[in-house]
Amino acid sequence: MKTLLTLGLLAVVTLFGAENPRKPNVIFILTDDQGWGDAKFAGHPYVKTPNLDRLVKEGTWFRQFYVAATVCSPSRATFMTGQVPARFGIHGHFADHAQNAARSMPNWLDPEVTTLPDLLKQAGYATAHFGKWHLGHGAGAPAPEAYGIDVSKTQNSSGTPLGNEGKEPYFRARSTALMVDETIKFAQANKDKPFYVNLWTLVPHAALKPTPEQLAVYAELQPKADDPAFGEWTRKYYANAKDLRSQMQVFCASLTDLDTQIGRLLDSLDELGLTNDTLIFFSSDNGPEDYRVGNAANAGVGSAGPLRARKRSMHEGGIRTFGLVRWPGKVPAGRVEENAVTGGVDFLPTIAALAGVKVPANLTADGEDRSALWLGGAATPRQAPLYWEWISGVQGAQDGYQPRPSACATVIGSSSSTMPARMPSSSTSPRTLANTMTSPRSTQKSSRR
Repeated sequence: MKTLLTLGLLAVVTLFGAENPRKPNVIFILTDDQGWGDAKFAGHPYVKTPNLDRLVKEGTWFRQFYVAATVCSPSRATFMTGQVPARFGIHGHFADHAQNAARSMPNWLDPEVTTLPDLLKQAGYATAHFGKWHLGHGAGAPAPEAYGIDVSKTQNSSGTPLGNEGKEPYFRARSTALMVDETIKFAQANKDKPFYVNLWTLVPHAALKPTPEQLAVYAELQPKADDPAFGEWTRKYYANAKDLRSQMQVFCASLTDLDTQIGRLLDSLDELGLTNDTLIFFSSDNGPEDYRVGNAANAGVGSAGPLRARKRSMHEGGIRTFGLVRWPGKVPAGRVEENAVTGGVDFLPTIAALAGVKVPANLTADGEDRSALWLGGAATPRQAPLYWEWISGVQGAQDGYQPRPSACATVIGSSSSTMPARMPSSSTSPRTLANTMTSPRSTQKSSRR
């Protein structure tokens, strides 16, 4: 129970001596379906993302950062709880009650589960959530405030809505600006105490409809499906895309506006004098959407860079996302960490440590405290494997199973793959090259060694 867990909260003083008594503010920016290659700094040849590039220049990029699932709801649940989503029976995205029941899922994340906002709130933080929720909505669903959130304006939740997407044709296109507006107001109101904000965007999830002004930035764009800047798997995928030019224009315009709004947030932190006191973490909930699935349309031309596959696949392209951290004076600037394997399951214990909050001993945590790594420490091996499951089969252009090396992964997957399972030829390769397995059973056996 949450009431019992709060009794175990203790402050630590590692980062908070007399010369720096303030705990860090934390802003967690989580985008929706943004691929590992969907930023200028990540090698995308067309999209303009100067503010994300700025975060990389002023912070650390963890290139082997893995989310806990290949779709949104289970990935988000893990960020909030530090536990793998299978513990809660969250095997896919939350939908209506009938669909949830068909997948043996609950209708929402159990509000009795202790979350990161719970821990931080008990430690004196003001907490907020602006943007997509998708941890349960519809009849009877708890609002975000049931999970340790003080203030929220959300979509896909039972809480206070950010806006009315059904009545505003450009709502999604302008939604990131609304979220940033709320975040800035919250920072202003709480600038004299530590605060935590989930800023979880709707972009670049389908369906994208940028404003004419946003779209004009890419009026002259002439993308090439075989552009060598994209990985081999992505080039083959783009070769079958319908009207790649217009789709890429829409996609890039949507991402560039998201980037512009992040820049506005960074500028506001500068103006408020909060930059050095604020840790910003940036990631995505899973890999890029597939244009062959449902209403994906122009959201399906995101890039996984050199990685194989996309959303709904346990190959690298489905679960490997950005891990960007900026905290001036604490997190090394300009560091690109190639070797450390970390992920969404580590977010709660790591932020708790950096905030000076001890995770209660009776709170199950599947992740690891990676605060020393974030602050510039060496890339030490994980003490326990990462874990994924996917029970909903393969859709669109997807194939196969999670390919991390055996020392890092435990995998349970659907048997509906049309391709043999594959493992990477080395632990540092970002691509899946060597076919060393022929069955899901073999993949699971190897992954548990």
